[in-house]
Amino acid sequence: MKELLRQRALALGFAACRCTTAAPPESAARFAHWLAAGWHGTMGYLPRQAAKRANPALVLPNARSLVTLAAPYATGAGNADPAADRPAACRGVIARYARYADYHDVLGVALRALTDYLNELGGPATRSLWYVDTGPLLERDLAQRAGLGFIGKHTNLINRRLGNWFFLGEIITTLALPPDPPERNHCGSCTRCLAACPTQAIRAPFELDARRCISYLTIELRGSIPLELRPAIGNRIFGCDDCLAACPWNRFAADARLMRPHARPDLAAPDLLALLALDEAGFQRRFAGTPLQRTQRRGLRRNVAVALGNTGDRRAVPALQKGATDPDPLIAEHAAWALAQVRARTG
Repeated sequence: MKELLRQRALALGFAACRCTTAAPPESAARFAHWLAAGWHGTMGYLPRQAAKRANPALVLPNARSLVTLAAPYATGAGNADPAADRPAACRGVIARYARYADYHDVLGVALRALTDYLNELGGPATRSLWYVDTGPLLERDLAQRAGLGFIGKHTNLINRRLGNWFFLGEIITTLALPPDPPERNHCGSCTRCLAACPTQAIRAPFELDARRCISYLTIELRGSIPLELRPAIGNRIFGCDDCLAACPWNRFAADARLMRPHARPDLAAPDLLALLALDEAGFQRRFAGTPLQRTQRRGLRRNVAVALGNTGDRRAVPALQKGATDPDPLIAEHAAWALAQVRARTG
């Protein structure tokens, strides 16, 4: 039965499929300690769902197995990134995973089909739930226990055949499936990801302070970006790939077979001045159905202002002057900061 499930997963476009039990993850205590330290920042949904993350049986009563799946999203071979070859002046950088239609929707179609197939295999008494980065599960920890990969020192999952450019999906089910053996860590003495982090958010191996992570600052944080961290953001306007890109396992990065038809090449190096000028209708036309909707127009314009300040291009001065008088105080604050940065660089 498990082999039939795996074959169907591969046919749907997933690159790997592994199984584990629905027992609580061994890392639950470390997760509780991480929350107690406040390293989750303003992501209040994490402590609210902490009990479920520590016990999958609270997510689905009588759960017996968990299926973990990987869907690559590499945009080029190995560490190559097409956006890195574009001029930085007045151009922004969006994390690779977001240069597609929303992965929740794309993977959701495949996961729903796979879940229906699993329920057919199990019979009428089988109950299953699928998630794409939305369920209260410690998905990376469970994926490591299932043998899908190992958690690297940057706290992301690494697969020795896929690198770390892939999405995770899960199916939790009442059906008993034979568990696959867990994966052990293969980081060795490598610390490239720690050295690569622009804000030193990776405090130590396997310890991430999300409050300093550029992905958190540009996506999850709704308020003002701390002044001391703004210069390190560079021209990143949605997420950050630096710790992932530094990983040597990416030489085995797989093609984004499932995601490729949903690629958005226009998101590789967007024009920052055009983004700052977007009204709400323009924002929706450009980003509806993409991960960037999560920031909303307000968050994106905040990020764009910071990026323009970091590029130091005088062409941004008129747009930033206008932004500094924006009725939204969040935009006005960041645009004024950016304007001061450009003027300090160019005189």
